[in-house]
Amino acid sequence: MDSIQKFGGPLKGIWVLDLTQAIAGPYATLILRDLGADIIKIEIPGAGDAARYVPPYQQDISAYFLNINRGKHSMTLNLKTEEGKRIFLKLVEEVDILVENFRPGTMSKLGLSYDTLSQYNPGLIYGCLSGFGQTGPYSNRPAFDLVAQAMGGTMSVTGEENGEPVKVGAFIGDLAAALYLNIGILACLREKEHSGKGQLIDVAMLDSQVALCLNPISEYLATGDVPKPIGTRSLQATPFQVFRTKDSLIAIIVMDEKQWADLCRIANREDLTEDPLFMTMQARNQNYQSFFPVFSEIMASRTTSEWQEALKGTDIISSMVYTIDQVVADPQVKAREMIAEVEDEKRGSLKVVGNPVKLSRSKEPINQSIPELGEHTEQILSDLLGLTYQQIKRLKEKGII
Repeated sequence: MDSIQKFGGPLKGIWVLDLTQAIAGPYATLILRDLGADIIKIEIPGAGDAARYVPPYQQDISAYFLNINRGKHSMTLNLKTEEGKRIFLKLVEEVDILVENFRPGTMSKLGLSYDTLSQYNPGLIYGCLSGFGQTGPYSNRPAFDLVAQAMGGTMSVTGEENGEPVKVGAFIGDLAAALYLNIGILACLREKEHSGKGQLIDVAMLDSQVALCLNPISEYLATGDVPKPIGTRSLQATPFQVFRTKDSLIAIIVMDEKQWADLCRIANREDLTEDPLFMTMQARNQNYQSFFPVFSEIMASRTTSEWQEALKGTDIISSMVYTIDQVVADPQVKAREMIAEVEDEKRGSLKVVGNPVKLSRSKEPINQSIPELGEHTEQILSDLLGLTYQQIKRLKEKGII
């Protein structure tokens, strides 16, 4: 393996078989890659991951594929053939982790279930990511991000007050499941140090959304009231939301009466601190319908930059509401290397979203090429499994790779 291994980081030496497609699964293995693991991405010969062909594009490559598959080793292999399965089982013996996001039952139909694979590698950590999990009445249903947000409760509490529910703009149905899967994988790696054994990890997109809805579900369980969309405001503090200014939008958070007094002073409305409807947090919460039009008019009297300048030196938390281009251009985002560049051998410099996990010692740069379909097949077969040139040539001719 050493001849093709090229990464450092805390997961250096960890090998992952990645059978995932689309967004959720590949994002999970991307995080492992950024932490130093080597990823063997298994793709269908002649087709590959469908995300390769999803617009928009940077040059000739899908922006989605670029951002979640950089730095991986691409290997084509037909798992529907007996010889393809034999090769796959040899790879399973060599790796530490396998991740797949097929509909439950797919790997069993191929004869490649966890129970089967664990016989070849008892230490295999097998991560399953699916819409509804490996058990339960919905387990065989397909799911996408929108379905996860719809069924998990996220949409029902997102949107403007008295408006229709809307989905979160980011793919949190996909990405949250990926994050939970990796928590499980890293925990199992730790446990394996003591037991020497692997295990199966079952993560569902629906479960992940239910977990993210901890706050509204907690409110419902405590009160019996069904939470509804309330825009950007909070029910526990006022003001705690986004307001329209003279030229754009600003988020304002006031957590105590000192901050409220400071805000009223800056707004030249110190009279509000004496108004019984607004003088305490409890009063402002209870009288929100009266509060909102009064304070909205105040916030609309200045530009966002004027408010931000006026709020400097106070403990009041605020931020303009960024558009995506402003996020990308922000100096803090740049300083944290959250917009990074990768140098691809074929395409030159390409911009990608960076790694949010910053480590003090074993940092692994993300400057990695984008794998062409099957680019590393021959190298993996030769270096990991010891196949000869003639054997590899025969596999190609038979359509197995």
